[in-house]
Amino acid sequence: MKTWLVVLTIAVIGLGAYSIDLHGDKEDLQRTVLAQYTDKLTDASEKLSHLQRSVSQSLLFQDEQAIHSELDSVWRLSSEVRSSIANIPIGQELSNEWMNYLGRLGDEAKRTAKTGDYEAWREKMPQVSTNLQALSDDWTAATVDFYKHNGKMDVWLQQVDNKNPNTNFDKVKDTLKGYGEKDFPLTLSESDWQKKIALKALQDAEITEKEALEKVKHLFPVIKDATFTVTKSSDTAPYPFYHIQFHQGIRLGYADLTVKGGHLLSYLVERPVDEAKQSQEEILKKAEDYVKKLGMNDLAYVESRENHQAWHVTFARVHPGDNALIYADGVQLKLAKDTGELLGANAMEYIQEENIKKQTAKPIDWKTFFQDDIQVQEVKNIYTDNGEFEQRLCYEVIALRDGKTQETFRIVIDAENHNVLKVEYLT
Repeated sequence: MKTWLVVLTIAVIGLGAYSIDLHGDKEDLQRTVLAQYTDKLTDASEKLSHLQRSVSQSLLFQDEQAIHSELDSVWRLSSEVRSSIANIPIGQELSNEWMNYLGRLGDEAKRTAKTGDYEAWREKMPQVSTNLQALSDDWTAATVDFYKHNGKMDVWLQQVDNKNPNTNFDKVKDTLKGYGEKDFPLTLSESDWQKKIALKALQDAEITEKEALEKVKHLFPVIKDATFTVTKSSDTAPYPFYHIQFHQGIRLGYADLTVKGGHLLSYLVERPVDEAKQSQEEILKKAEDYVKKLGMNDLAYVESRENHQAWHVTFARVHPGDNALIYADGVQLKLAKDTGELLGANAMEYIQEENIKKQTAKPIDWKTFFQDDIQVQEVKNIYTDNGEFEQRLCYEVIALRDGKTQETFRIVIDAENHNVLKVEYLT
């Protein structure tokens, strides 16, 4: 009996010591994380102040070289502040507002340096400089909230993740939103792009949860007998959708469908994958069959790649006017290597369907466009973004340079004005 008491006593003492060690480890980890966040907060505060100063200094000069130096600083610092803020637990909405505001400021500086439109910069930036000063002051005041919790990160995170957070960072968020709308009003192209992202074009009638579930069973019969859980997106989601989770034997996954029309957004299955038995040709045939079963009959194959478990196959919508591929209207599928089962689908871009403006392709004489040692291997007609939220009809050229070593490039050229939009080194 005494032996058991001794053993039990030792075990209790050991467990207590272990618990103390765990508690100590947790506190050490929280202190380490807090130190990292503190560094990021300090870094963001300092660089935000430098950013405001660079914007103000850019208004001092007529000399082009001096202006360009400050524009480069604005672009660089806006990127660095974004990087610091992205790694601070301040809530997703505030983080998004910062990313948007700083990104647009950096883009404005880069565009001004490229176009030389200094008058537009001088007209807009005095107010931006004033706003940045106010934001910098509010940000400095808000960081006090972060230090109030004495390193207790779990308390801070609960407060930030609350549906109604009550930190002073919320004041910064509201101020940022107002400044962003006034300082950088959306262009027509950007407005159209945001409407597309938010699925504003969907005019279909709403479906019920039951109808959404029945559609999932119809689209993916392999899981028709699974156990399902259906939830609806929160009121703060950019568009309403149904999130349908399922579990069937070795399969676990989900499917998302829009409330308007029940369009498939995404589908994902997790299950063990055995040794590869399907050839690439068999996989591509199955992939083409899947997109047709999903009701996407206007797609064409773009490319495929593999890892040790699955093939990832990409399709793009074919523009009916000229048969050019609209890369922005893409669909990505994931197929298991063992059976070819559909393990994943991403149709978000397909649903967002681009509004293509009429454009005319003008021929290019490749012999005069490229150097003599360049061989054009392949030319496709595609639509792609020109960096200004506009889909342009382009030639996608695969070109080989046959020098001392062979090099292959992918070149995207505007088919109407022949501007080179992108050059990518392949091999």
